[in-house]
This record gives sequence, structure tokens and C-alpha cells, in this order.
Amino acid sequence: MTLRAVIAMMEHETNTFSPVPTPLARFGSPDVPTGPEVYRRFKGTGTGLGAFLDVADEAGMEIATPIAGNAAPSGRVEKAAYDALCDAICEAVAAGCDVCFLDLHGAMATETTDDGEGTLLGRIREMAPDLPVAVSLDLHANITERTVANCTVLVGYKTYPHIDMYEAGRHAGDIAVRALEGEAEPVMAWGRRPILAQTLRMGHDDRPMGPMLSMAREEEANGLLAASVFGGFPLADIRDAGLAVVTVADGDRARAEAAAERLLGHAWREKEEWVFHSDPLADSVARAKAMTEGPVILLDHADNSASGGTQDTTAVLGEVLDQGLEDVAMFGICDPEAVAAMEAAGVGREVALDLGGKTGMPEIGKAGEPLRVTGKVRALTDGDFTVTVPMGRGTTVSMGKSGILEVGHVQIVVCSRHTEPFDLGCFRSVGIEPAHKRYLILKSRIHFRAGFRAIAKAEIPCDGVGVTSSDNGLFAFRNVRRPIYPLDPDCPERPNYG
Repeated sequence: MTLRAVIAMMEHETNTFSPVPTPLARFGSPDVPTGPEVYRRFKGTGTGLGAFLDVADEAGMEIATPIAGNAAPSGRVEKAAYDALCDAICEAVAAGCDVCFLDLHGAMATETTDDGEGTLLGRIREMAPDLPVAVSLDLHANITERTVANCTVLVGYKTYPHIDMYEAGRHAGDIAVRALEGEAEPVMAWGRRPILAQTLRMGHDDRPMGPMLSMAREEEANGLLAASVFGGFPLADIRDAGLAVVTVADGDRARAEAAAERLLGHAWREKEEWVFHSDPLADSVARAKAMTEGPVILLDHADNSASGGTQDTTAVLGEVLDQGLEDVAMFGICDPEAVAAMEAAGVGREVALDLGGKTGMPEIGKAGEPLRVTGKVRALTDGDFTVTVPMGRGTTVSMGKSGILEVGHVQIVVCSRHTEPFDLGCFRSVGIEPAHKRYLILKSRIHFRAGFRAIAKAEIPCDGVGVTSSDNGLFAFRNVRRPIYPLDPDCPERPNYG
């Protein structure tokens, strides 16, 4: 008998401090793929969904692909969008299936629930109590009891930048198939420590996340089916935000629990290392100016679209212009109005405009501050390119209408859709060779390493302005469970939350 698999994607990292809205249209470009279009777009890609398709194909399963939604991080997901995504998946499950593979994020908050993934999984489990459900999750997932309780196996990425999205999906999918065939009995344990870890301390090449990921791999090498460390997403002001661990053993829950405790104990002993400390912006740019060999990466990390930033603040750009750095390319400012003005002027023409600063950030008490510039339009494109790095390899990035605005010695990529610069294509698609530049300003935190670390001579974090800042003092946390480190420096390892 041929088994039927439901395979879907629902990914969004929700920054509850972000003013950027999240309607359904944000989950796909030009539209959210459904039905056979999901298979066409994602088969053969470096994604968790691509891995699940391979697992099901290799097992000879009949495949149903109801929907694949992946939205750039932003504010809470609108109710209509969340309902459309969940309804499509649940209707496919209700039609009958033998296994469900879900490529989720783990930090989705919506207008109606703080636990987007757990709510979906609970709904599936209610209609199909015995259905095997395999889930792949982002390393920045905020793990909830409801999520773990309502799936069969859960595996998270072990890299940041996330160059193992495919591998995580493959890992979860293979365990589920082994369970279907009676070759394994996955049992999960999970736990957390009261740590609101900061994203800039979660790179897999960095301490403290790197050693923890190595420990997780050692647990797997010693017999666990899976061990996943979740740094959590700290810009989600929800009760369950923070660091967690999920382990999967073959029929031995005590073994899974012991491994989880070993990992969590290490995380707590390293708690001070989960906090990032910034230098003054002017000092960072001055340090870059003194460097003679490039490309030098200037990270505008406080306005990173891959963490919910508006991608239109100009503090770092302004400082670079003020200090007179030369041979600079920037990616990028998301400003559809500026792109329209550039189109109206035409390639080769000069244009004066207010760049960026179109979006206020009330949660951090900041109004939009445009930068008045005069520059020359060097290129205009449709903004599409194909990802070549392992993180999402083979998928299409749609920056929307885009162009190059040359202001003094800085070439600025201006785009119409929020886009994380993790692949060199964000420059090359508009005609800039980033490897030949002395300086690259990137609105990124860690993901830039997927494509840019290979060409970078130095990397300098620049503390600009935005809702992805590492300054906890900017944010009014109202809902996260307290006490939690570092918001509460004297927090005990095991608080009683009642």
C-alpha cells in the first residue's frame, strides 16, 4: 500500500517590536505557492521542505503539498494570513494521510496566538491523534510545551547562518520514516534555562553557541536520534521566549532527559557569554577607515530585515558618509518610494531624494529619519536572483524593483522588498562585484557569513538604529517570563514560575 504524506512550509520569525506588517502576501512572491507549484519550486532546493520532498519520494510516498509560506521576519502575523496557512495544512491532513512533514520556524507569533507553531500542531493532533508528525525548526525557535507535545520528532538547525536547513529536514524526515517502518521509537525530552540569549552570540563559529552545537552532535554520535539547541528569538515579547534544548532518544526517555540536562547545564554556566556588547558607532566606522585591505564588512545589525528590522534606517550610512570612507557598496535600503524616484529619473541621471526613514518604530520611541541625498542612478533591475549558497540553495530571492544609487563614494542598493544580504547575488544581480569593494555595509547580523565570509578581510559590527538592536534597554518587555537573564542579572538557574 502506498503511503500518503502531507508536506508543507509555514515559516515566520516574529519580532513583536517590529512595525512591519505581516499579511499573507508577505509569505510568497509573486504569490504563496500551493498544490503542485510547491513541489515545482522547492524540489531540489537546500531547504527543509526540499529535504522532506526527497525523503517522501525515496520512500515511494504519494505526496500532497498544500502550501509553502515563508515570510521575511516582521511584526505579528495577521489573523487572515495565519488562518489561511493553517487551514490549508489542516484540510490536507483531514483528507487523509499516513505522515506529515512540516518545515516550520518556531518563533511565529500572530494576532491571535503567541505560539503559531504549537497552535497548528495542536490542531493537527486533535484531528489525527496517532499521525506521525515530523518537524524541522530554526535554531532561533522559541520552544513551547505545546509544540513538543504535539509532534513525533523535532529537529533544529545546527548552524547559523543556517546552511543546514536541508540537513535538519532530512534528519527529522528520516527518523519519521524509521518510525513508520517500526525501526525506531522516537521519544522526546525538552527543557530550558532562563536565558534571553542575544542573536549576535549564536553563530555556529562563535562561543557560546558553537561549543553547545558540538556537544549536541556528540550526543547524537553516542546514540541519541537527535539533539537540538535552540538559542531562541529574543525580540519576541512572549512568555516562552528564550534558550531551550530538545533531545530525541530511541525508546529511552530517561536517556533523552539526561542529555537535555547536560546541554542546559552547560548553557547556564556560560550565561554571561550570551550577551553582546556594542562599541560606539563612530568608533566602529573609524576603525574600519583605518583598514587598508578589503572588503571590510560593516554590519548594520540593529536594522536587520532577517530579524524584523525596517531595513530603512540610515545611521550607519550617514556615519560612513560623514567620515568619508571610499569605494563602498551597501545592501541595502528598502524604500519603494526611492526606487520609484530613481525609475522616474532614469539610469545615468542625477536625483535628489529623501532616502529611507519611511517607517516609524514606536516600540523603541523612534520616528523615521530619512537621509537627504543627491546621487546618480547607476542601474535598475527587477530584483530577482537565484540563491547559490547552501542556505536556501536554488530558491529565488525577490527584492522587488531595485537599483543602485551612487552617493559620493558609496553605491547603495535600494530595493522594494525586505531582503537579507546572505548571498552575493544581492549585489551581483544589480551589477556590483562585492569582492572588488573596499567596504561593504550589510544590514545583517550573522547570515551574511553564508556568502560574504569567504571574501571578507574583516567584519566590524556597527551599532546603528533599529528594532533589531542588541541593547535590551530599548525594549519594554512586558510578557516574557521573569526573572530571566540578562534582564534580571540575579536570576536563579531554576526560577519558580508557578
